[in-house]
Amino acid sequence: MSARPVLPLRILVAATFAAAGVAMAFPAVAAPLSLREGLFGEGRHDGRRFSAPPVARYVVEDGGGFILDRSTPRPMMKFEDSAEVWVLQPQPAPRGDIIYKNDLGQPVLRATRLGGLTVFTPDRPSGAPAALAGGSNPLRLPVLGPEALLQRLAQASARASRAARRLIPFEADASPETAPLVADAAMVAAEAVVRMSTQPGGRATLNSVNKVTLVEGRRPGASFRAGVILITITPEDGLAGRPSSERIVAAAGSR
Repeated sequence: MSARPVLPLRILVAATFAAAGVAMAFPAVAAPLSLREGLFGEGRHDGRRFSAPPVARYVVEDGGGFILDRSTPRPMMKFEDSAEVWVLQPQPAPRGDIIYKNDLGQPVLRATRLGGLTVFTPDRPSGAPAALAGGSNPLRLPVLGPEALLQRLAQASARASRAARRLIPFEADASPETAPLVADAAMVAAEAVVRMSTQPGGRATLNSVNKVTLVEGRRPGASFRAGVILITITPEDGLAGRPSSERIVAAAGSR
């Protein structure tokens, strides 16, 4: 099989300035249904009553919201206060429920047989009910050119460097086909570094991080060795072809 064309130079981005804030725009949606209507609608999906469209926005009872995209074989979700898209693995649970887990096997969502949703987060370890608020746009990788990729890598490096309080360069090989996933994986890696900086013992881990390198491989993954956080991506798997921030944090030994 012939090799993919690679961008002319190995990309090495060092953050030498504070990145400007990037505003995230979200589509306007209608007012949420009542909690009962949001959790127990009519219709069917995968053999269960569920009124939600394949891509929908949900609001959590105690605040916040997220997008759940069930239009692909691997469901995906994105919290509205974060740029990271979580790729989920559904698994059967008692009483006909489905638990959706992240790539570390941690529960993120639980769907009841009747369509009710419970979301689990670090702030809500016991779960919080979520109600359907309306439809939304699918979660997809954007098309990126070389200049946009460099900008994303610079932003990721700048964010990670601010969290570590010193320079953390990001290095990557990319082709036009892999650029969107490389950019997304870099932003997720930066999120992992930020999270490490706020966790007990995380600052000590960051003191030994010299750079973040992104490479293509057969399976997505993350490892930490000799001061390098190594992110492996599998472009043909789309958003499922890169590790989550939780997996990167775990690989760095800061959990």
